[in-house]
Amino acid sequence: MSDFDLVLSGHLVLHSHEIEAGFVAVRDGKVALIGEGPAPAARARHDLGRALILPGAVDAQVHSLSQKGAEGFAASTAAAAAGGVTTIVDMPYDEGNLVCSAASVALKAAEAAAEARVDVALYGTIDPEEGPARIAEQAAAGVCGFKFSTFGTDPKRFPRIPPALLLACFAEVAKTGLAAGVHNEDDSFVRDAIRAVEAAGITDWRAHGLSRPPMTEILALLQIYETGAATGCPAHVVHCSLGRGYDIAKRYRDEGHFATIEACIHYLVLDEENDVARLGGKAKINPPIRPRAEVETLWRHVAAGNVSMVSTDHVSWSEDRKTNPEMLKNASGVPGLEVMVPLFVKGALERGIPLTWAARLLAENPARHFRLDHAKGGIKIGRDADLTVLEPVAKTYDAKASTVSVAGWSPYDGITLPWTVAGTWLRGQQVFDGSTVAAPGTGQFVRPLGPLGLRESLHG
Repeated sequence: MSDFDLVLSGHLVLHSHEIEAGFVAVRDGKVALIGEGPAPAARARHDLGRALILPGAVDAQVHSLSQKGAEGFAASTAAAAAGGVTTIVDMPYDEGNLVCSAASVALKAAEAAAEARVDVALYGTIDPEEGPARIAEQAAAGVCGFKFSTFGTDPKRFPRIPPALLLACFAEVAKTGLAAGVHNEDDSFVRDAIRAVEAAGITDWRAHGLSRPPMTEILALLQIYETGAATGCPAHVVHCSLGRGYDIAKRYRDEGHFATIEACIHYLVLDEENDVARLGGKAKINPPIRPRAEVETLWRHVAAGNVSMVSTDHVSWSEDRKTNPEMLKNASGVPGLEVMVPLFVKGALERGIPLTWAARLLAENPARHFRLDHAKGGIKIGRDADLTVLEPVAKTYDAKASTVSVAGWSPYDGITLPWTVAGTWLRGQQVFDGSTVAAPGTGQFVRPLGPLGLRESLHG
């Protein structure tokens, strides 16, 4: 009898290469063997034929608790499991609990451990009134990074961090060995642009893009990278909708700075002139969805290796908060956990981009960025057996018909996915089988492995 607990065989996608007739063998929740050709015996064995076997995705940006009663970890991680995401990195801007102290980290970690169906890592942040005083204690409590914003959505839940305070925060984060991720929109520029749009009487779908023109992103992005360069802190832009931003990030890396940049899946799928015009508030996201030309520019940056990682920025706002005919009065953000992996695979294959980029940008790179790659991030011997299987069965996505979407709506409704998630395994345990997901409490709170030393670049 084999000493392997599980073997999956099919088209194996690693971050470095693909194995068309490959297999991965699992023992005690860890990847124990990777190979090509006939698969070994195991207590559970699945011959998946042409199906793709990818590493479980690490979603670098999820908002599970932004609206009380709307989602929560049990629901967000159900969508994650159904979407092939085995680790989520949750944002610190929770309604009623800004995650800005060791106590708030512990509270949220306990909630995740009790409710999550996949693994959960956590961002920390600061209360602007306290400054950077609690950064070190949050690192000790197990956060995997720190999140700040150059734009203030809410003075308490999602505050703007002004330049001098951001500099002080970066200096403290640098001591922890973690990275500082920042929402990149220039506050004063955005507010001036909003006033101009309102004065012009523009209230339809055009209003959002006009209220956040490209320069609002670029000015903030430059501030973030310069702050990183001044402090030696790894600087990360958590979402960029513009090709120019990826050019700038590369320049900072070429100068020797640690400058990473994230593309959310909506910037690789949706465009302003078609999708925002059609969906209105259901496509309102900060920064905004840009024209189709920018979408294709971002895919060229994916192919060139200039994108550090791809995430969802998932948030399941209730539908009433996304359907106001006055565009600017809608909440910003969209759900995406259930469809990120198949959407990326669809987009990559349509453009002739190797699927190794799916393994890198959805798993390997985010795990390394957040210092979780001792266990997470890719199909590698000794790592957790976090695996996603996509089968070549076309399905048209419909959030209302989904068994895991609590939002009941999606900007991706109506998109046909040629490859769909058929199964997801977390540490060798199946957490999604095509219809049902694992019970709450299956997931764990995961934290970086310490002590933290010098970083390696995500870009080679």
